[in-house]
Amino acid sequence: MQVIDTSAWIEWFSDSALGRRLKRTFPDRTTCVVPTVVQLELAKWLLREAGEEAADRTIAYTQKCVVVPLDTAIALSAADLHQAHKLATADAIVYATALACGANVITCDADFRHLPHVTYHAKSR
Repeated sequence: MQVIDTSAWIEWFSDSALGRRLKRTFPDRTTCVVPTVVQLELAKWLLREAGEEAADRTIAYTQKCVVVPLDTAIALSAADLHQAHKLATADAIVYATALACGANVITCDADFRHLPHVTYHAKSR
């Protein structure tokens, strides 16, 4: 199981060189875990950058993956992870969801780079 963090999705949708490399590592829909907070972040970004149609298509795609809603157990775990690792709220939710599902995180967000069960891909400067 793999959680694709919002940063990795955005690289893919932006068709960056990193996004094209990442696309080859993305899991198929049956093993792709999508936290609902990632759906929120993707919808916000896509509405701003690509429009409503692209946002609708993407969310429809993510709904064919393993969608994991934020529940109390994940929220409490995220609070602990936020405190322990100084993660932003959304990042803590993504990481807590991955841990709850026994999944690894694929990300381009440097805030995750030293955490276990994370595959970090640095962005080119």
